[in-house]
Amino acid sequence: MREEEIETAIKVVVVGNGAVGKSSMIQRYCKGVFTKDYKKTIGVDFLERQIEVNNEEVRLMLWDTAGQEEFDAITKAYYRGAQACVLAFSTVDRDSFEAIESWKKKVEDEVGEIGMVIVQNKIDLIDDAVVEPEEAEDLARRLQLRFYRTSVKDNLNVDEVFMYLAEKYLFQINCEVEEPMEVPKVSIGYGLLNPGLNNHVNEDDSKPKVKSISKLNKKKHKNLSSPPDEGNIKLRPSKQRTRGKKSVLQTAKCVIL
Repeated sequence: MREEEIETAIKVVVVGNGAVGKSSMIQRYCKGVFTKDYKKTIGVDFLERQIEVNNEEVRLMLWDTAGQEEFDAITKAYYRGAQACVLAFSTVDRDSFEAIESWKKKVEDEVGEIGMVIVQNKIDLIDDAVVEPEEAEDLARRLQLRFYRTSVKDNLNVDEVFMYLAEKYLFQINCEVEEPMEVPKVSIGYGLLNPGLNNHVNEDDSKPKVKSISKLNKKKHKNLSSPPDEGNIKLRPSKQRTRGKKSVLQTAKCVIL
């Protein structure tokens, strides 16, 4: 089977308290639409999107999970097999921010350590914020996770969140980790809504540096038929045949399965 007939499939779970914007986030990302009023998610919803990351076809399977405790028994079963995770909280919901560590633990209890990102949604409501910017940034540094501020309504940083998770996963399966070395301090990005507000924070600089994303396809994992080292990732990439044809999903459109 030729390499161009292979695509990588990544299962991404989106977790967090109810009403933080998880459903609207994946709808915006996959369908390009925003609806203000969503009904409470009962159990799990699923969407997918085909993207290209450095000339490599990637299929993101996004699982939107209910945030209410009464659905825990259902949603936990869908964490299994996940290779990436979005931990979401709302700018105007203090409880959702304080629950982030709990959600992280729930996912890791089921699947171990996987690529994660913290997302502060509804940044368009910054005037009503109940979480200080420094608090969110400190949490991200303490948990050593990348942090983004997003507005699903204004489509700010939504694509960046999922592109980062896809790139991170491909790093893990395609690149060998170099010896730990000193790396630059955390870099801060600036958003579109408020030039004075940091809209993403990189992961903690204590992690080992990995090779450039530009070398992604040059440094393939030595044996993709067997799982990578457990210290780096728990699951091997999902692959499927495309029979040498371009997928209809390559236009970045999504379907509900």
